[in-house]
Amino acid sequence: MSSPARILLVEDTQSQAELAKALLRDMGVEIRHAETAGRALADALANPPDAILLDLELPDFSGFELMQKLRAEGVEAAVIVVTANASVNTAVEAMRQGAVDFIVKPYAKARLTVTLTNALEKRALTQELKTVRAQLSRDRFFGFIGASAPMQAIYRTIESVAASRASVFITGESGTGKELAAEAIHKASPRAAKPFVALNCGAIPRDLLESEVFGHVKGAFTGATDNRVGAAKQADGGTLFLDEIGEMPLEMQVKLLRFVQTGSFQPVGASRTEKVDVRFVCATNRDPLAEVEAGRFREDLYYRLYVVPLELPPLRDRGQDGVLIARALLAQLSREEGKRFRGFAPDVEQAVLAYAWPGNVRQLQNVVRNVVVLHEGEVVTPAMLPPTLLRVAPRPAAPVPMQPALAPPAAVPVATLVAEVMPAEPVAPEWVAPAHGPLPVSAPPALPISAPAPVTITLPSPMVVVEPLAVMEKRLILAALAETSQDVTRAAALLQINPSTVYRKMQQWKATGELL
Repeated sequence: MSSPARILLVEDTQSQAELAKALLRDMGVEIRHAETAGRALADALANPPDAILLDLELPDFSGFELMQKLRAEGVEAAVIVVTANASVNTAVEAMRQGAVDFIVKPYAKARLTVTLTNALEKRALTQELKTVRAQLSRDRFFGFIGASAPMQAIYRTIESVAASRASVFITGESGTGKELAAEAIHKASPRAAKPFVALNCGAIPRDLLESEVFGHVKGAFTGATDNRVGAAKQADGGTLFLDEIGEMPLEMQVKLLRFVQTGSFQPVGASRTEKVDVRFVCATNRDPLAEVEAGRFREDLYYRLYVVPLELPPLRDRGQDGVLIARALLAQLSREEGKRFRGFAPDVEQAVLAYAWPGNVRQLQNVVRNVVVLHEGEVVTPAMLPPTLLRVAPRPAAPVPMQPALAPPAAVPVATLVAEVMPAEPVAPEWVAPAHGPLPVSAPPALPISAPAPVTITLPSPMVVVEPLAVMEKRLILAALAETSQDVTRAAALLQINPSTVYRKMQQWKATGELL
């Protein structure tokens, strides 16, 4: 049952205060009374009300000033101004200060109760909307970092299934956070105070797996010098997480099936069974149904464990989450390593978003750690990244028309211009430029950058003026940067050169004052 609405009545005239209390008695609300603005402010801060019935003429300071102070302190109560001054200016000022409604003294019971009811309903809807928006836009959740739509769906699924006893089967590529999801399910569940026991079925030798899960008694096998409690007993009352369950041998799957069905197990070498209360969460980076069809995973065990599926998305499908995770990792690892890194250069964040991350979050963590350990500075620059991150050609940007020259413009592909005026870099030893004539456009050198389709940039006709090679080279690079909104990686892909060449040229121009 919901608690009654809390109403703060701010009225310095005792008779008016008693009248308001009498009129509201049948609404079942909790009414507190303050005779001054100062007392009302202290009361609202100590115990925030749902609504405030506010007289404007108060002994110490005005109701308008009180509204300003309440707003500054973050009090979100619905304010209804109650005053004998019925002027339009007063009403407008009340609304401007944040009041939801305006009542003129004297007032009828119906007017007061309807106004207050409407204000409380509006406030309840506003609070509910804020809660929903907060849930929809969470960027952190039990160790997860990410605000993308796929992750919001994961968060909601975890919240929905946490209170249940149903088994959860987590799938996803390596490095997507399957154990983190299992821990989140446990922490959000009524079992949070009990143990969370994780067991990697792929990292335990086959002949020791049964002992690791169910335990053993002394003398059960060679080397069993004492009784051992297995993961099943350790997780009693809590959650047992079986990671990489697809690696479990078939003979062990039979014993696990009985455990899942009955909650009972028999330690290795023991003569009697034990019973525990365990919630099962499993995970694999394989397709479990394909494993069943291939005969590597028992079908009956599959249907026992695959009750609530939870598929974690790969990092490449999570939009801007890669940058959010990278920023959090940079802050954490910089603290651990005693470094001064504060953030990433824009080009680095673009490279993070463009890369496919086959190893997902685990690979991203390794890259950020490598940068922090091996480099110094406050901003991570492209030169600090592993070369593989810069060998990816993002989607080409839409062509941006340039200002036409005095002579009739000629539409020339950037790659063609580069081939005619810029020396080819020795990036493919098997390719040799001809001794005479222009470089062959039809056979460009093999480059470490997978270039997108050529983008056409309108440049002045080459017949207008003959420029030095260095000038033309600079103009081409700047044109490609303008075409890609200053994205060095994409500009280099358009020019079919290494990004390091663009960075080197820009540094040279800055050093000589040619680039401001």
